[in-house]
Amino acid sequence: MLANFLIGLREGLEAALVVGILIAYVIKIRRNDVLPRIWLGVGLAALLSLAIGAVLTFGAYGLSFEAQETIGGLLSILATGFVTWMIFWMLKTARSLSGHLRADVDKNLAGAGWGLVLVAFLAVGREGIETALFIWAAVQATGATTLPLVGAALGIALALVLGYLIYRGVVRINLTRFFTYTGLFLVIVAAGVLSYGVHDLQEAGILPGLNSLAFDVSSAIPPSSWYGTLLKGTVNFSPATTWLEAIVWVVYVVPVLTVFLVSNRRATTGPTATTTTPGGAALATEGVR
Repeated sequence: MLANFLIGLREGLEAALVVGILIAYVIKIRRNDVLPRIWLGVGLAALLSLAIGAVLTFGAYGLSFEAQETIGGLLSILATGFVTWMIFWMLKTARSLSGHLRADVDKNLAGAGWGLVLVAFLAVGREGIETALFIWAAVQATGATTLPLVGAALGIALALVLGYLIYRGVVRINLTRFFTYTGLFLVIVAAGVLSYGVHDLQEAGILPGLNSLAFDVSSAIPPSSWYGTLLKGTVNFSPATTWLEAIVWVVYVVPVLTVFLVSNRRATTGPTATTTTPGGAALATEGVR
């Protein structure tokens, strides 16, 4: 539940910041008439994300066990790739995000501004698709349904509230630290999802080594215990892990975590980019001032 809460919070806050920047800019240049176009794009992006979630949830019914495991494994690997890209994309572009968005708005303001529907759709839709795919993979990995979805919903709800308060200049958040800490945690979570995807492909018979265990600590950490459930729900820890799962986990975590820490250190030494809200408050990567 905690992992899905952070996914919903991080992705939701990114989307909320994007929408806030778009709205702030068009209001600043006195083009309030195009605001409905932005909200239309946001709404279409939300519908697409929900549709993808529904397809992932119900689309595999009626398939054989091997087919379900194959699809689940491949989508888990794809979800890991999306989240990894998202972590580094935000680290790289956060400081120039407002500038890119304002340039996109300027290009699409001609006439009635219908191009802004596409700008908002693409900006928010990316976050929504990543969220839907990763939450689905996390739900499959934990074997639960209600708690992961509740956690994600709470994270998104909190993100919407924070996004509005940031836009109004009521709340100040050090966004650099927020995305750094959540990024670190999500690297571990993504490694667990990747490992689970490999396990699915082993069960489908595509990858070997299903019965070759690196360790089995089920007696010390029973999967049904509260702490076993907690570890499974947060970092997708499996008490019985095959050698291939363990190797994939290490091969992913070590280089990705190293590159993330080095890239984050370089990013934090650069200048902070800002944009302004209608009330004059500055939205900064380092924080909201």
